[in-house]
Amino acid sequence: MSDLPESVEATQALLAAGGYVADRALATTVHLALRMGRPLFLEGEPGTGKTEIAKVLAAGLPRRLVRLQCYDGLDLSAAAYEWNHARQLMAIRLAEASGETADRETLERGIYDRRFLQERPLLQALSPEGGPAVLLIDELDRADEPFEAFLLEILADFQLSIPELGTVKAAIPPVVIITSNRTREVHDAIRRRCLYHWVDYPDAVRERAILQIRAPHVPAALSAQVVAFVQRLRGGDYFKLPGVAETIDWASALAALDATELEPAAVEETLGVLLKYQDDIAKLRGAEVARLVAESKAA
Repeated sequence: MSDLPESVEATQALLAAGGYVADRALATTVHLALRMGRPLFLEGEPGTGKTEIAKVLAAGLPRRLVRLQCYDGLDLSAAAYEWNHARQLMAIRLAEASGETADRETLERGIYDRRFLQERPLLQALSPEGGPAVLLIDELDRADEPFEAFLLEILADFQLSIPELGTVKAAIPPVVIITSNRTREVHDAIRRRCLYHWVDYPDAVRERAILQIRAPHVPAALSAQVVAFVQRLRGGDYFKLPGVAETIDWASALAALDATELEPAAVEETLGVLLKYQDDIAKLRGAEVARLVAESKAA
């Protein structure tokens, strides 16, 4: 399609225009997914910016963003479609009251009409209403394994079969982004239908660039020290390592306290912004904070 970037460089520029600093490898995979019309499966630790890619693509192409947030117990009625049984029953009663009741087959065809169908995210992404879409299937690993079977038809053919109605096929296939935090393995059948990329934590140079874009109000010296601190922290043995979102929040919090550089006392007071588990906070306090602050300043 003409709205898609023509090169890897153009794709990287499109992401950068939306505030997303992508390395060459990630930009190449995104570009290929767009040009080949293939779903993109992004896997990585929480907080590495997987979901943000779909948001930036939707804004930059531009296309409407349709998001399916996965969770334990997610089923077809919540993910794809559901019949409005109350309206169907009302239609039957109105037909009976008006004496217009036809044979059973005709009546069934009438109540299984598109106007009685409640569209959920998967079907909304295939619908032409509102124009082309970016379909974000977020945190697929949170859904039950059997749910993945519902996705295979959409990922392969960009269509959905509804037994009572027929097959709904997208006139313009959506851009599909699937994310996973790898809390469990996603089935090979999903992976085969997608292009794959592991989204890792950014290196120091890229994280400083991200911080400069996302939190430009943070002083340059403080920003560099924050990134150096977080980079060293990610090398430790903690239950939940901080993602890029936590880096941005922490730098903003320190700037809000008028800090111009890292100090052990300020770090101790704001650890709840950076880390989300008490065991991790307790492990870091004291001498470990002082050591990381000293190393970050030296860097």
